[in-house]
Amino acid sequence: MFTGLISAVGTVTAADHSDGGLELEIEAPYVDVAVGESIAVDGACLTVVRVAGSSFAVHVVATSIDRTFFGATRRGNRVNLERALRLGDRLGGHMVQGHVDGVGSVLAVTRQDDALLIDLSVPDEIARISIPLGSIAVNGVSMTVNAIPGPGVVQISLIPITLDETTLGSLTVGDPVHLEGDVIGKYVAALVRPWTGDSAGGE
Repeated sequence: MFTGLISAVGTVTAADHSDGGLELEIEAPYVDVAVGESIAVDGACLTVVRVAGSSFAVHVVATSIDRTFFGATRRGNRVNLERALRLGDRLGGHMVQGHVDGVGSVLAVTRQDDALLIDLSVPDEIARISIPLGSIAVNGVSMTVNAIPGPGVVQISLIPITLDETTLGSLTVGDPVHLEGDVIGKYVAALVRPWTGDSAGGE
């Protein structure tokens, strides 16, 4: 479990494809990372398989590559990082599972006073559970849905501290983003599906 509050921005120092999967080595300012712990990398919960100095390695299996943009990750890419929540920690963002529900793309980036507005094209399953002022995780960052400009579009508003402490401020039109819909919305959608005639499994 995560909160969507980024604790560090790491740098990919190696991206090696092997056995149908991908191993990423990431340099980060963590001092006590242990093999076997979970770290959210751009919003995807991954397991540490090796630690060396200021770097750690994670393995991305083929099924995760299929539902993320990790397959295009290259050395030098910057990634948002969050270590797993400990019992008793403050839940400053929202409940984030570290499960990438889909990949969206940046449609527009607009400056508005001290905020940066970003319009995102999102898959139908995420659009269906997104509401104004609800929660969404974008590349692992807990964000509030600022507006729904149109069908299949979610707008987020980046405040200065988010621009300073995450990679979201460097997004440009066309960039892909990992998305995780609000976990409460996902459960509600699944529970009501039999009565809504939803083609994704309704009766």
